[in-house]
Amino acid sequence: MKKEILIGFGVGLIATVFGLVFAIQIFGKSDDWGEVIQQAIASGSLTKLMSIGALLNLGAFFLFLKKNQDKRAQGVLIATILVFIATMIIKFFY
Repeated sequence: MKKEILIGFGVGLIATVFGLVFAIQIFGKSDDWGEVIQQAIASGSLTKLMSIGALLNLGAFFLFLKKNQDKRAQGVLIATILVFIATMIIKFFY
């Protein structure tokens, strides 16, 4: 049972990273990811990119629910909550 939650958690984190890369490619003003992230930090829009990146978790979550893999969906939800907490920490403390 814990294995299924860990699989869902991993899928959630990977989906968030892919979503963040996708958001950087769309909204970034450069081809260099490091430069785009530095610009996002400087302008205060990194948390917005992180939030857009987490949107891919919706697809994974509902896909797992449709396949009746509730424990994996729970893992995706935990990963989404972790990304939310990290986003709030970055937004309010940095």
